[in-house]
Amino acid sequence: MNSSASDRQGMAHFGVAQIMEVSGVECIEYFRARRDAEVSIDSAGKKYSSERTHAHRRDDMTQDRIGLVAFWKNYDRDVYLKAAQLADELGYDSFWLPEAWGYDSIPLITEMILKTKRIKIGTAIINVFSRSPGLIAMTAATLHDMSEGRFCLGIGPSGKRVIEGFHGRSFTKPLSQVRDVIRVTRTLVDGGKLSDAGAVLNEYRPFSLEIPERKRHVPIYSAALRPKAIETIGELADGWIPTFWPFDSMEEPHRWIAEGAAKAGRDPKEIDTAPFTTVLPLGDELGMARAKEIVAFYIGGMGDYYKEMLTNFGFAEECEQIDRLYKNRETRNEAAAAVPDRMVDRLMITGTPEACVEKLRSLKDYGVTLPILNLPNEPNWQVQEMFIRALAPQG
Repeated sequence: MNSSASDRQGMAHFGVAQIMEVSGVECIEYFRARRDAEVSIDSAGKKYSSERTHAHRRDDMTQDRIGLVAFWKNYDRDVYLKAAQLADELGYDSFWLPEAWGYDSIPLITEMILKTKRIKIGTAIINVFSRSPGLIAMTAATLHDMSEGRFCLGIGPSGKRVIEGFHGRSFTKPLSQVRDVIRVTRTLVDGGKLSDAGAVLNEYRPFSLEIPERKRHVPIYSAALRPKAIETIGELADGWIPTFWPFDSMEEPHRWIAEGAAKAGRDPKEIDTAPFTTVLPLGDELGMARAKEIVAFYIGGMGDYYKEMLTNFGFAEECEQIDRLYKNRETRNEAAAAVPDRMVDRLMITGTPEACVEKLRSLKDYGVTLPILNLPNEPNWQVQEMFIRALAPQG
């Protein structure tokens, strides 16, 4: 992955929440209006309520795997800890924490591990440059043991601006660095010697982790957008975390994953596809409007990568118009209106909470095994709780 593409991948999740100006007031007002409308008496005198809707959803969704990822900026420890605990109670598969240039995610994850019971807790993502491969392996082994096997390691290259401009490290050979981190982590967590890891960027001595022997497996997820990086996931990792990849265009990256898995004699069906997924359960009109703002930002405000990617997925004319409108400050407000509904439908999930749940379920048809939902960026407990309950796999 070149530095431009990895910059986009490194900034993509951050960009969604920064442009997603769905205020707490809008969320609260929408869900309150739904609650009031759902509590009614029908002609037979039967009372229907939102609780009944949730009970019905429990029966349908128990087997579904859904993750949640918090927003890194203005992170509120109390709010997101409560969010993780609620997600634990409601049957979510996993809760993930990002890391950029705010809080260190590892202590926050440690706190969550100690205060949850069942849910997996993961990094989504930490970069592979600011910590050494050996330190990442030590962290993974420690959190695996503390969580009794619930920790997941999500990694990615980030981008040149963050790695060199914030961390002061050289951003060179990002894919090789990702591969080395996976190899080193696997080897050390499995109890092997570091010199046997097969790393290529450094020559290591035969260190092993001086920790109690036990069977450990830390699932490793990699954020990637380029073919070779995605192929590496099939060869070495347990899951793929894409950003802004059309749901109905997963066939080709799944082929790349299968090619990588074949090199290692692995079954590609065992590898998760776990995209960061923007869900706007705000009704058809408001949800679609907010989604179009986000798409316009990606195309016009995130450099050329996403514009080129969506052009290749059949939106050449639309991307040119959106980009032109967005880059001109006088017409930027018109860019969202140029985003067609069908583009939104391929990239995001919008509508009523019930419709969003059904759309989430349909992602299985495209090979998505673990959608990771972006939590609202506002650290307001009412907003977070409403979102988590509305989309819960069981509740």
